[in-house]
Amino acid sequence: MIAVIADDITGAAEMAGIAHRFGLRVMLTTSYITGADTDVMVIATDTRSMTADEAVTETRRVAGLLASDPSVSRIFKKTDSALRGHVVDELEALINAIPHYNEALYIPANPSKGRVIRDGIYYIGPTPLHETDFSFDPEFPAVTSRLDERFPGHLERGVRFADATDTSDIDAALSSAPDTTLPAGAADLFTSFLRLNFPQAGQTDMALPDINLNDLLIVCGSTQSKAIDCGAVTSYMPVEVYDGLASGEEWAEAISPLYARTHSLILAMNHRHRTGHEAAVYLRSAMASAVASLMETHRPAELIIEGGATAFAILSSLGWNSFTITDQIAPGVIRMATSDGTHITMKPGSYPWGNLFPAASGA
Repeated sequence: MIAVIADDITGAAEMAGIAHRFGLRVMLTTSYITGADTDVMVIATDTRSMTADEAVTETRRVAGLLASDPSVSRIFKKTDSALRGHVVDELEALINAIPHYNEALYIPANPSKGRVIRDGIYYIGPTPLHETDFSFDPEFPAVTSRLDERFPGHLERGVRFADATDTSDIDAALSSAPDTTLPAGAADLFTSFLRLNFPQAGQTDMALPDINLNDLLIVCGSTQSKAIDCGAVTSYMPVEVYDGLASGEEWAEAISPLYARTHSLILAMNHRHRTGHEAAVYLRSAMASAVASLMETHRPAELIIEGGATAFAILSSLGWNSFTITDQIAPGVIRMATSDGTHITMKPGSYPWGNLFPAASGA
């Protein structure tokens, strides 16, 4: 079994969707399951939303479970494709906790999406990372585009980087790495990793499932969110809730009559004046409490969530921790089902929706 450790749940879903398209048996979970009967188990740890010390503690805990599970043959560490998270701290913890590995190869680039590393500098299209909207990220603002500046001392801690201007660079770096190297990175690296380990597996096409756009709740919890035009009304988080002067439940109470009547609603944020870890934790908690309250009014056929930390908070508030992948709609846009049949579609905040909302800006 391949174990994938992801630091947020939309990243975990993205990895699960890729494995699903390879025809592999995939389990996505927020709690480790020892001896699971599956080809790929993707574990969403939510460590990106933790402090560095908390992230290391959780990573060590999961690594200990992996190291003691004989069914685990290989490990992949999913990281953000825009350098966010406690990357080197977690990789160092994994290397130290799992005897098989003595270094990590970190390639966060996704050349298939125009995200490349050239001469150690990360670009999105022609633009250095720190000149994009990622400079406004509330927890991990991009203040530099150089990997060695973002992660100083990485070599001493067992983490090496590689340039990647196209997918062949990733293939070459991965195939030349020894077995004792832990691969860590984004979707293109994981795709290469699966091709290397399952050379006979073929990828199926992505498809748009039959989604009921008249019975849904859409949650835009990312600072990268774009406007969505799907016929549903958008309710923006009131500034009183945003500033902590009112609760998510109060917001939900105000809009629940509309939601109960239409069964279709978009929740979003249009303020940006709060930054930092504490504010981010509060905002996703407020959004999660609003969603939980609304779903007491009406449980939609489709719950669609943008933003990994927000998705983890919402699913935790609803008590859902294990999912079956049903569709990969677009790169990073994954649809899955809970045990009670509710469908959940998730994507990272910086990815487009594909054809899910054809009229949406950024699709």
